[in-house]
Amino acid sequence: MKTYNKVLMIIAALSLGLLFLFPMWKIYLTAPQYPEGLELHIWVNKLAGSSESVLQNFNILNHYIGMEPIHAESFKELRIMPYVVYFFMATGVIIALIGKRRLVLYWASLLMLAGAVGIFDFYMWLHKFGTNLNPEAPIKVPGMTYIPPLLGSKQLLNFEALSLPGWGSLGIFLAVLLAGLVYFLSRRTAKSATVRHNNVLV
Repeated sequence: MKTYNKVLMIIAALSLGLLFLFPMWKIYLTAPQYPEGLELHIWVNKLAGSSESVLQNFNILNHYIGMEPIHAESFKELRIMPYVVYFFMATGVIIALIGKRRLVLYWASLLMLAGAVGIFDFYMWLHKFGTNLNPEAPIKVPGMTYIPPLLGSKQLLNFEALSLPGWGSLGIFLAVLLAGLVYFLSRRTAKSATVRHNNVLV
């Protein structure tokens, strides 16, 4: 790979650092009793909200409808995911220094697979919390579940739930996009070199 391709690959790997600077997903709840709304921020290594009281308010609401309380300690994924991100950042830089375009393709493919697994795990998390309800909850609606949307909006009783990627997810998108660009550019360069070599032989 040429030097500019190596630089792009390093940028691709380091862009995953956005996952530590911004939330990777956000869930918004609005209702008449919460006109200002509640924002739950899901980071690669923690759960937080737009204010200190948000997570507490979420758990108060969860108590009334029978959902489990939400605590970061309950999710082993939040302890594992930072190391997964470090792995991709380190291997991405190493691959850039090695300069093998096939490794770039493997790296980008593995990153997309890890992202798909993460989304599926997130969906299972939402499903578990929205369906595993306490039968002794103060508010019981027969047949009602409270699964927030994976992406987009959904009405849950008198709450409007909206789920969207956060700025941290942009790091994964940039990493895959730039790695794909590096593979395409280096492949085109390799083909041009092969054509020139054949012309010389002729």
